[in-house]
Amino acid sequence: MFDQYYGFSGRPFQLTPDPTFYFESITHRKALSYLGYGMAQGEGFIVITGEIGSGKSTMVAHLMKKVDPNQMTVGQVVTSNLDGSELVHLVAQSFGLDVAGQDKASALGAIEAFLHEEARDGRRCLLVVDEAQNLSFEALEELRMMSNFQLGSHPLLQQLLLGQPEFKQTLARHDRLEQLRQRVIAAYHLTPMEVQEVAPYIEHRLSLVNWKGYPSFDPKIFPAIHEASGGIPRRVNQIATRLLLMGAVEQRSKIDCAMLTDVIEEMARDSRAEKAEEKRPLASASASAQSPAPAPTQSTSPSPEPSSAPAPAPRASEHPSPQPQSTLEMDELRSAIATLTRAIEGSPRTEGDLKDRVAALEKRLEEQEQSVRYLLQLLIEWLDKEGRANESRAA
Repeated sequence: MFDQYYGFSGRPFQLTPDPTFYFESITHRKALSYLGYGMAQGEGFIVITGEIGSGKSTMVAHLMKKVDPNQMTVGQVVTSNLDGSELVHLVAQSFGLDVAGQDKASALGAIEAFLHEEARDGRRCLLVVDEAQNLSFEALEELRMMSNFQLGSHPLLQQLLLGQPEFKQTLARHDRLEQLRQRVIAAYHLTPMEVQEVAPYIEHRLSLVNWKGYPSFDPKIFPAIHEASGGIPRRVNQIATRLLLMGAVEQRSKIDCAMLTDVIEEMARDSRAEKAEEKRPLASASASAQSPAPAPTQSTSPSPEPSSAPAPAPRASEHPSPQPQSTLEMDELRSAIATLTRAIEGSPRTEGDLKDRVAALEKRLEEQEQSVRYLLQLLIEWLDKEGRANESRAA
């Protein structure tokens, strides 16, 4: 919405990692120096940690764009809570190896053979493991064992581990990880941006979507954004998105501190509402999700008792949808409606035009909510159907 109003060529503050928007803050410059040193060694582990949203994945994606595929082959893994065997198979797949149906030993053999072949062709191999704090001790031990692969005295695999602060603590404190610690070539913890970096960061991202100074920003707003975000890039992105949305809705040519105050209050209310939703009983959440949703024609049998379902029904606040973007759009619409309502109360001269906008936005929000309710109903009925199938198999 705001990108069209301000004439941007794209969305400057999206929350997903995009190397195009990489901004080299002081802390990211230091991290890249450690990365460069570690990769020059060609062996062992490099560990980069940082808070959620600190830019670890974006920085590595930026670095990978500079890698010459003729010199280095990169496998990338984003982990969940995997055991050792699952991780080995995922690593093999990250290098394009088909190990489906093979046991762990066979998958490890395929990985080692691949690494030997790459070395003979003159290519180094790097494995990037994101969300490393999710790894079990067993999975970390498998990664350490893979670092033993050699061709003569030449190491075949170097590994870059990215994780949240708890991974740094786990790695430093646990006796079971002593052997892995000894193989860490370089480690760095990303810190928040400095207060003086917020303005260049925001202007850098805006410049990449054809921003020409419209809207302008009150210089006093940048220290306030730093304080509100803690200097974490993703939080800065969230605040900047809300500010530009409010600016477009209220047709502002300048983003100021009063708008920031409103945005921070709105975000705090949203956070409180989400926590309240999470505390609601599952049963009432399921009932509210079912109330107005259209039922598919193929399901005519009554729903089973709650105890027969194989898993609890999802909370209404979770909005299980194949397209998570719709939840984000609904949040933006709610924020826009609230902002428009305030604008109507304070600007009678534009009341008719703003009321039309409110009506249009409310209609879009209603359509989004109907879609989410329908998808919730489908999911609940699927869970009921699975529960009945499980009962039949048990009988």
